[in-house]
Amino acid sequence: MAGLQPDRFRVGRIAVIAGNGALPEQVVSVLQSRGRDHRIVAIKGEASETTRQAAAVELGWGEIGRLYRFLERSGCDEILLIGGISQRPDLRSFVGDFGTLRRLPKILKALIGGDDSLLKKVIGLFETEGYSVVGIKDVASELLAEAGTMGRHQPSDSNLRDLRLALAATQKLGELDIGQAAVAIGGRVVALEGAEGTDAMLERCQQLRDTGRVKGRTPAGVLVKSAKPTQDLRVDLPAIGPRTVDLAHKAGLAGVAVHAGNALVSERDLTLSKANELGLFIYGFDLSSDI
Repeated sequence: MAGLQPDRFRVGRIAVIAGNGALPEQVVSVLQSRGRDHRIVAIKGEASETTRQAAAVELGWGEIGRLYRFLERSGCDEILLIGGISQRPDLRSFVGDFGTLRRLPKILKALIGGDDSLLKKVIGLFETEGYSVVGIKDVASELLAEAGTMGRHQPSDSNLRDLRLALAATQKLGELDIGQAAVAIGGRVVALEGAEGTDAMLERCQQLRDTGRVKGRTPAGVLVKSAKPTQDLRVDLPAIGPRTVDLAHKAGLAGVAVHAGNALVSERDLTLSKANELGLFIYGFDLSSDI
């Protein structure tokens, strides 16, 4: 893919710790196609049925001790954290696993702070145990967005103006560790992502259209998703997929823009096919050049 750095091929066995969504299955497919030795750890209550069936082990949030024993026993020395997490762990789930209780002070410290802080501390927990945490760029870069138009439709000049405005908003959000996405329509920001996530934000945009709070022709406006300025790009990359396209269309938007090389396009063929069919553009912007 143009503009992306080549993958760093490694010889170690990688543990794929899988949350919800379609991305874990896609990453595993890439690893299999490359003959990359791996083991899947499904997060109980999060991983899909397909991921659970392929997993070597399924563990709950409170089974940190069992996780480390599995990693050691299976010879994994690298870890990839992929997929969504719908809720933070319940502290009561830690009871009963000695390995978890022994590490409880570090775990409790990791649970304090925003999402970005939490993810960095989770990486730190693994690294202090001697494991290397890798990211999508290291093992499956073809799942990342490339620069420029990825589908059939091109953004107009007015779309690009909205893109730049929404991007500036996401950068402010990122500095405060609030969210990764914003929507601009007709030269003004109309929605910012909070704890509810991108899907709920797009549903709010649809309501704004339906109630007349946002007027003007449709399609118009752009959803922008961008990595936070201080974000560790090994985890929690911005992602779009078929549902993003559906919701953006229902909200009357003209397109979706993501950070090239630093955002995931889940179910790529289906996502671009939907965008082409519905008339939306999918665009990868490069912060190092003019948009």
